[in-house]
Amino acid sequence: MTGSISPSLCRLDRLTTLVIADWKSISGEIPACVAALPRLRILDLVGNKITGAIPASIGNLSRLTVLNLADNRISGEIPASIVDLKSLMHLELANNKLCGEIPFNIGNLSMMSRALLSRNQLTGSIPSSLANLHRLADLDLSMNRLTGSIPFQLGAIPILSTLNLDSNRLSGKIHTNLLSNTGLSILNLSRNSLEGNIPNVFGPKTYLIALDLSYNNLNGSIPKSLSSAKYVGHLDVSHNHLCGAIPKGTPFDRFEASSFCNNDCLCGMPLPT
Repeated sequence: MTGSISPSLCRLDRLTTLVIADWKSISGEIPACVAALPRLRILDLVGNKITGAIPASIGNLSRLTVLNLADNRISGEIPASIVDLKSLMHLELANNKLCGEIPFNIGNLSMMSRALLSRNQLTGSIPSSLANLHRLADLDLSMNRLTGSIPFQLGAIPILSTLNLDSNRLSGKIHTNLLSNTGLSILNLSRNSLEGNIPNVFGPKTYLIALDLSYNNLNGSIPKSLSSAKYVGHLDVSHNHLCGAIPKGTPFDRFEASSFCNNDCLCGMPLPT
């Protein structure tokens, strides 16, 4: 299907759901009047060639629960009014050309459970107000241009299970409460400029499907407490400045040498002698 979204849609003042997903070739801009549809709950335009900016008055959609504009060519900044979407549960803006900073008060979206903003050109720091999102389970800010340190408050989000911050320009240390959050099952902090030691805070309640800390400036040794974790499915600490012996036994006996390569002085299996 080709063509654009007609502003005549805005006459449908009882419309609750607008889904034009994966039609591939729908182009043009999102009509500004869409933000005036009083009953709209779902706006899903994923997978098209939509350009232009997100309507500045998007925050007027007080009943909106899903906003999915991923995989388009949308540019400009994330509108400040987006934090007024008090009913929003799912926000997906990934793979666009969005720039500027993430609104500092994004934590006002108290109902949000998923925030997926990867593969854009977002700058600035990660807002610490994200820690106010007690329903947040998935946060993906990867492949942007974010700077500064990782807010230690993120480790206190009670049901956070997936955190992807890879391929940014983040610096500073990894806070202990982030790695000690036993609800976190996927953590990707790779390809940043993080430094310091890997906190030795793992335990029997640690259940990690994936932990990727590769391509940073981390030093010290690999935490021995990882051996006490309930499960670690994937581990990558390659391309850092780690030293010392790789712990023996579970889960380390399942990992390839590529998980540990290109460090300063790591030794032991599975690395070559």
